[in-house]
Amino acid sequence: MWRSYRLSYAHNMKTLPISRIRSFILITALVIVAGGIGYQLGQKKATVTYSPEKRVILNQTPPQSANIDFSIFWDVWGRLLRAYIDRATIDPQKMVWGAISGMVNSLGDPYTTYLPPKENKDFKQELGGSFEGIGAELGLKDGHVVVIAPLKGNPAEKAGIRAGDYILKVDDVETTNWTVAQAVEKIRGKGGTTVKLSILHEKDTKPVELSIIRSTIVVPSVESWIKDMDGGRIAYIHLSRFGDTSNRDWDNAVTDILSAGPVKGLIFDLRNNPGGYLDGAVYIASEFVKSGTIVSQVNSDGTRQDYPVNRRGRLFSIPVVVLINKGSASAAEITAGALRDLKRAKIVGETSFGKGTVQTPEDLSDGSSVHITTGKWLLPNGDSIAQKGITPDVTVAWDGLEASQDAQLAKAVELLLK
Repeated sequence: MWRSYRLSYAHNMKTLPISRIRSFILITALVIVAGGIGYQLGQKKATVTYSPEKRVILNQTPPQSANIDFSIFWDVWGRLLRAYIDRATIDPQKMVWGAISGMVNSLGDPYTTYLPPKENKDFKQELGGSFEGIGAELGLKDGHVVVIAPLKGNPAEKAGIRAGDYILKVDDVETTNWTVAQAVEKIRGKGGTTVKLSILHEKDTKPVELSIIRSTIVVPSVESWIKDMDGGRIAYIHLSRFGDTSNRDWDNAVTDILSAGPVKGLIFDLRNNPGGYLDGAVYIASEFVKSGTIVSQVNSDGTRQDYPVNRRGRLFSIPVVVLINKGSASAAEITAGALRDLKRAKIVGETSFGKGTVQTPEDLSDGSSVHITTGKWLLPNGDSIAQKGITPDVTVAWDGLEASQDAQLAKAVELLLK
């Protein structure tokens, strides 16, 4: 999968309230775009239909506001229908989706994407927490397909895939110039089937070949525990994404921790969290601070909207250490950055991914959607997350090991027990 749904979507271009339009922060950049007819579809929500021979095209008049000559587009379209050697395989609907994808891709922004109906449905299922595949958030970095985060306990992580890994081949096909959507389509599949990946770990010089059996991926958004350690009791909450059930799961975890009695500190683990809903980031950060701006959105039309603390939290007085790594992105970066800037937590780990732009999702009439970058996020101190990420207060390398051998977790415990 990936994400950067993982994967942040904002409101409309101006200032629609969070309660009206759910905002995403997507790290799972999911698709593609370009062409002429796509402009018509996106702007007027027109439909394209064909005769039984798939030769008659309706609704092809461009909007009056577009001073564009589509003659070459239709010239190529006609030549394909007349001359392509295997005309029986031509699917005009896929040609339309491809044209729209090419149009969007021509912007050169990996986060402005078009999702055909199936990919759009998969994307929404992913935010809901259930899908079939290997369990990894994917994105693009320097033009290459990269793993943003393997999902804990799922096939990708068990096979040894780590945040920052490059996917060079899928089933022996090179991924050069692939979009994230192409990678997702090829890697996802029915549970029980196998996909072969050529993986280059971040600091290695030779790729490794992995055969991974797909399964149904059900991702619990919150994991928590309390442990007695030398020097005091430590609570731990790991948030895997900012999805449909995350706020509810978070509330339950906080209730369990508070009902268990006093703790000396809390470790808030955002490692390999690829993001999700913006309102989730504001909600979770508001658990720890009484007042202040969590994040600001600067829009393409020059307007700015601040998102302040929006509720009364329950963890104002407990010392907090936040864990991040290269797989922490978008909503996770907003949350970690806000707690750092508002002097509420220390950050331990590695510099985060650096996904700080705003995508506005718009569903189209055929079940597809277009996700348009309309702004960027600024942390409370005015810094942008985009491309820079969050730099930790204490840098500790991520080794991807279990908690018993986890140097980042050990450092967090050490800081809280001082």
